[in-house]
Amino acid sequence: MTALPPLTRLFRQFMAFAGVGLAAAVVHYGLLVGLVEAGGFGPVTATLAGYVAGGIVSYWLNRAHTYDSDRPHQEATWRFALVAAVGFGLTWVFMQLFINGLDAPYLPAQLVTTGIVMVWSFIAHKAWTFA
Repeated sequence: MTALPPLTRLFRQFMAFAGVGLAAAVVHYGLLVGLVEAGGFGPVTATLAGYVAGGIVSYWLNRAHTYDSDRPHQEATWRFALVAAVGFGLTWVFMQLFINGLDAPYLPAQLVTTGIVMVWSFIAHKAWTFA
């Protein structure tokens, strides 16, 4: 059996990452909307709470399904946490900009922010966390 070309492997890996991201986004957005609409939280605070909850889902699913990593958990978790901390900061910066700077509605702002952070996360996790 021949190996897949590198771009095909990368595309399949990115699609798995996107599928895991969808599961994590359900958790993230569910908490975001619940905290804003029912809990009275501000959108920036609520999205950061959702980011953390989605990140936990993301770690376990990406480790098993996207990167098929055998890096020990004690090493992979701190690497994942560092990449996630940068993503957390990016989420805060962009949501502050969109919500407080541009007065954008919180859900469209979160969709754009998610796209930005998704690209960062995929590259960082592939190159460093689970490499």
